Amino acid sequence: MRIISGQFKGRRITAPKKLPVRPTTDMAKEALFNILNNLYYFDDISVLDLFSGTGNISYEFASRGTQQIISVDDNYGCIRFINETSEAFEMPISTIKSDVFKFLEKSKQKHTIIFADPPYNFDIDTFSKIPELIFQNQLLEADGLLIVEHSKHTSLSHLEHYSYSKSYGGNMFSFFDLETE
Repeated sequence: MRIISGQFKGRRITAPKKLPVRPTTDMAKEALFNILNNLYYFDDISVLDLFSGTGNISYEFASRGTQQIISVDDNYGCIRFINETSEAFEMPISTIKSDVFKFLEKSKQKHTIIFADPPYNFDIDTFSKIPELIFQNQLLEADGLLIVEHSKHTSLSHLEHYSYSKSYGGNMFSFFDLETE
């Protein structure tokens, strides 16, 4: 994977092969950040990266100047890799090793952007728990966005607070916000 823009643009990061991950493709990541670039100043936001895996999305935010980034994953190897990489690049990424759903139940901190990249094989009920817990626990700032990455074969359009989706190859990003009911 590579960082596509910002201070660390062009840097390649190679994750250990044994990590149970499926990093967001460069094409999909670039398209996502083009959308976000038109909505936010990256140095003014806080980001929560759920099911963070290799930290691919967190690194992109850090490279673009975001100073408040929390990465949550339940895999120790993923958390260790994110810690090592963010330390090597001096990126302001805090990590939490936790089951994402347990973390969302207990968390009280609000974020501008919450990005979730859960396993694509989750059933629709498990996918729906993500926005449900985030909105129920009021974890988004007023102008914030929840972005859930999923397979194009999964539709989240029936869920509360759903706004729209964008498809990039086999990947899809569904966007949720406070204003959409």
